[in-house]
Amino acid sequence: MKFNSLIPELVVSDIDKTKEFYVNILNFIVEYERTENKFIFLSLEDNQMMFEQDNGYWNVGELEYLYGRGINFEMKVSDVEGLYKRILDFHIKPFREMKINHYRSGEEDIIQKEFLIQDPDGYLLRFTD
Repeated sequence: MKFNSLIPELVVSDIDKTKEFYVNILNFIVEYERTENKFIFLSLEDNQMMFEQDNGYWNVGELEYLYGRGINFEMKVSDVEGLYKRILDFHIKPFREMKINHYRSGEEDIIQKEFLIQDPDGYLLRFTD
């Protein structure tokens, strides 16, 4: 396995709930896990994320729900429409519904289809094409 140069590791309140959400709903793959540490390493296409149940070790302050305030994780996927349909089939209310957005990058206009959802701990996930 090739590791990305940047892999977010998120503290979660319940590793089993997180695993259920990411694997069974979003179709992430478990690359490996350390159940004794309540840790999982997941991937979806070229996106990699690590999760560990709150043990106090990495915390720089008190954690309270909604985790990750002020951050969103953008993930490019090959079938953003299919993933969007899947989350709707699971009755997950999007944080932002699917739409086409335009972002300026210098002189270039980047156009992407995207939607946003929150995971069980409130982390904001943005899926794009």
